[in-house]
Amino acid sequence: MTMATESIAVGEIEDMPTGLKSGSAFLKPIEMIASVILVVIIGLLLMGVTSRYVLSLPIVWIDEAAAFCFLWLAMLGAVIAIDRNEHLRLTLFLNMFPERLRGFFGALGPLLVAVFLIGMLWPASEYVIEESYITSAALNIPMSWRVAALPVGIGLMALLALRETLRAAKPSEIGAAAVVIAGAGALLWLVSPSLPALGHINILIFLVGLVAFFLAIGVPIAFCFGLGALTFLTFTSSVPTMVMIGRIDEGMSSLILLSVPIFVLLGCILDATGMGRAIVEFLASLIGHVRAGMSYVLLGSLFLVSGISGSKVSDMATVAPALFPEMKRRGHKPKEMIALLATGAAMADTVPPSIVLIVLGSVAGVSIAGLFTSGFVIAMVLLVGLALLARWKARGEVMDGIRRAPLRAVGKALAVAAPALVLPFLIRSAVGGGVATATEVSTIAVLYAMIIGMVLYGGIRPGKIYDMLVETAALSGAILIILGTASAMAWALTQTGFAFKMAALVTDLPGGWVTYMLVTIAVFMVLGCVLEGLPAIVLMAPIMFPIAKSVGINDIHYSMVVVTAMNVGLMAPPIGIGFYIACKIGNVSPDEAMGAIWPYIGALFVGLLVIAMIPALSIAYL
Repeated sequence: MTMATESIAVGEIEDMPTGLKSGSAFLKPIEMIASVILVVIIGLLLMGVTSRYVLSLPIVWIDEAAAFCFLWLAMLGAVIAIDRNEHLRLTLFLNMFPERLRGFFGALGPLLVAVFLIGMLWPASEYVIEESYITSAALNIPMSWRVAALPVGIGLMALLALRETLRAAKPSEIGAAAVVIAGAGALLWLVSPSLPALGHINILIFLVGLVAFFLAIGVPIAFCFGLGALTFLTFTSSVPTMVMIGRIDEGMSSLILLSVPIFVLLGCILDATGMGRAIVEFLASLIGHVRAGMSYVLLGSLFLVSGISGSKVSDMATVAPALFPEMKRRGHKPKEMIALLATGAAMADTVPPSIVLIVLGSVAGVSIAGLFTSGFVIAMVLLVGLALLARWKARGEVMDGIRRAPLRAVGKALAVAAPALVLPFLIRSAVGGGVATATEVSTIAVLYAMIIGMVLYGGIRPGKIYDMLVETAALSGAILIILGTASAMAWALTQTGFAFKMAALVTDLPGGWVTYMLVTIAVFMVLGCVLEGLPAIVLMAPIMFPIAKSVGINDIHYSMVVVTAMNVGLMAPPIGIGFYIACKIGNVSPDEAMGAIWPYIGALFVGLLVIAMIPALSIAYL
């Protein structure tokens, strides 16, 4: 999560405590339902593509039906993610506390999640009642059928959060946590009449202070935002809580986001079929014999594989095992390889089909086609910077016995990799050329990858397909619930008028758009360290993008700077989540790799400044 926003239990990044990664038997029916819904969505989208482009008879109700299914997939996926402990959270600070306090916070975190979900259950039910009076335009059925997913999902998540609370802590710790929550709630209720008079100080108290506290004690990021927004609206305003449910629904339900679970599934297919490995082997046969050749192969593989999977974790997990043994044999130090892997994954995050770009386009109202075209070029700029550094680093590389691969071997590797190599360019050209939407292309890409994978790359066993569907539902739910709660918090923030005051402050700064661009880089690098890409975008895009437009910055150019800055922060230790994920995948201690990554972070930062100061790099090809 990008993932973009991807969750993985490593050192400072862990999931909610003590659950079973494989999922519990209690959730098996829900996993099956979510898998069926995902298949139905793909089927509907394929039907829509076929009817529109092959038969020239568009079926008007397909988007509506897919939207109905999508919210159910998101909520059931979020339930599965709680059961499997796949909601992203930060435990860097939690692990610094004494063991006694860790036990208390281990009870407080899941209990806070349960309190939030229970608090949202009745507003969600009211929302369903309100929506029952509205019928859909094409299917002519009550909209309550769609939004009923909200109370169902919230109720199931609340039960699982309570279960995790009982599993994670001793009764005495649970009792202490309950007393603290009740006491804090009572105190806020007593002082609530005087809170509106504090004005924007409430933003610091609730939307900054409380959210930062929840993040520090290990509450999953999605629920940090939800708790911050809920307490802010409850104790400082008269806004009904049902409005927050509406914001969560809106944040999760954009049709553009339909492509997110499809591209997540595409990444799973990439791993299962070995299509990514075929690309790696072809590049190794082509340029692996030159000095720094394997570093070039690693960077090039991340660039091309990212164009298929859209997932940083999938990219790194595909590339590292295939290349690291040979790189070690040539004298590369493990810490240098991890540094190159992490920053290479950050470089490739703008390569289509980047889930971060899809979410950004949805939230900020920016053309997905424009983002895909520009993202490809921007990634190449960063690729050149990292490749130059890698060449300098490899000046002592051991090349004894390294020979150019025979032309016949290169041709054979190309023949095997060609069907996989076609896919990233197909995705970019189809979306960038306006031939099809990102959602349509994602569906076609999944069908293509399944057929090619089964015919040419050994196929996928049926049990593995089911596992991929469940994993896709869980990861998609974890991503989308973050988008929902972050949207609610962003809406609460904008209602205070803070955005207008910030805009006025920025426009008065000397230096015009250049100063604002530098401020943007600083803000998103910090947010990238702590929050990862997707929640940072959803929180800040409604505030930052209008200001950027007011000072004359092109939306596409600004988007490239935002995403690149977040990725630099994401890979920057000691907090950057992506850095620890790379260390886990490469099986290298973070302490060992931490010193080696800074020159590579520096190369990315130089590339970021070049991108920020030369708008033509982002928009000249549009």
